[in-house]
Amino acid sequence: MAQVRIGDVILKNQVFLAPMAGVSDLPFRLLASRMGAGLVCSEMISAKAIFYRNKNTEGLMQIHGEESPVSLQLFGSDPELMADMAKAIEERPFSILDINMGCPVPKVVGNGEGSALMKDPLLAGRIISAVAGAVRKPVTVKIRKGFDEEHVNAVELAHIAQESGAAAVTVHGRTRQQFYAGKADWDIIARVKAAVRIPVIGNGDVTGPESAGRMLRETGCDGIAIGRAARGNPWIFRETVRYLEDGERIAAPSAKERREVMLDHARLLTAYKGEYIAVREMRKHMGWYTAGWPNSARLRGRINGMETMDELTAILEEACGN
Repeated sequence: MAQVRIGDVILKNQVFLAPMAGVSDLPFRLLASRMGAGLVCSEMISAKAIFYRNKNTEGLMQIHGEESPVSLQLFGSDPELMADMAKAIEERPFSILDINMGCPVPKVVGNGEGSALMKDPLLAGRIISAVAGAVRKPVTVKIRKGFDEEHVNAVELAHIAQESGAAAVTVHGRTRQQFYAGKADWDIIARVKAAVRIPVIGNGDVTGPESAGRMLRETGCDGIAIGRAARGNPWIFRETVRYLEDGERIAAPSAKERREVMLDHARLLTAYKGEYIAVREMRKHMGWYTAGWPNSARLRGRINGMETMDELTAILEEACGN
């Protein structure tokens, strides 16, 4: 499998964990790393929150030495503040700094941040230039196809990113207007790849090894970022890396392995967030892990009512065996 080079960072493979709010925290990134992801990315971190020393932001910026190279994702709309906060956190142990210009959430867009910046290419360029000029680490940018179908400008934004000092760009093949609905447009990823010299990471509708291979072939992109398909399925990284290396589909994880990974996930969450928060966050994760299982409706009812690690463990032992 081809290696991907982003600035001076050489990644071991082309299969990455995409940033997801409420999902790609440190415990989940560790699982993805252990399963073979070549790069993992943090949840979005607000430059304003860093500046105002928001108490929750420190947790978002925690990084573990066992993670594969980590991309820390920053968002904001003020070039000077973005640059200052990037410089302030540069000594933390992440390898790449990613600027989010693709988040579709109304609260973020309403502040002129995230995908709202695709409506203002000049400001986007100023932000990228300011951040790239303030830090030594590689700076990358996450964008979408465009803000809506009437304003498809991913090629323009990618070119601006390149000329402003970005070392790579990730393209989600949907507009902000689409959020995560409809089909991702892989052609826009191919068009961006043809237009710039920096690495291009494709994102959108990669649901398994075969679709990862198709995206690489059809778009020519340098790597793929897997988001929603990884929820409750960290094995997707192991499976996809193996498939891209030799075309082999490896066996699905056994019930025992599924149980052990879920328990590892819960233990990691407990170590970093405490049992009370960990068990409640595991409710959503276990909902994803167990989707499609026999008697899943009854199982979800039990999961949504659990309050302790002992209850969580008992549910998994009953569902997966000892």
